[in-house]
Amino acid sequence: KELLTMSDAQGYDPKRSRVNDDTMADFIRGTVTGDVTEVPGIGPAAAKKLACGEGDEKVTNTYQLIGKFLMLKGPDEDDNKVESMEHCEKFWYWLQDKGISAHRSAIVKAVACKVNGLFPGVYDPDLYDDDDE
Repeated sequence: KELLTMSDAQGYDPKRSRVNDDTMADFIRGTVTGDVTEVPGIGPAAAKKLACGEGDEKVTNTYQLIGKFLMLKGPDEDDNKVESMEHCEKFWYWLQDKGISAHRSAIVKAVACKVNGLFPGVYDPDLYDDDDE
């Protein structure tokens, strides 16, 4: 069994993204090529883990990863709209279930920000601001 650390138990936190701001901005502004390793935080090992599985669980390109992110938008069990924070949590835990053990928050942030450019309102980074900054 995998041991959970305190940081794992917390789920998605954009402040834990260790991706350089320029790298993140380049991805958000850039064209999607389809190569899943273009997503900040996804390297060859993570790409291999994402490609495991059957049917819809197998993610081999950026478009499928974005599609999976959008699928998790909802509705929830009660047919309610899934709000931004819950949506990011669901994607973070889906990545964890796929065996992604590093850079999950970076991947969530990159995909959420990219998709928010296409569908404004999908991701609200202001929800994660606190008074400490």
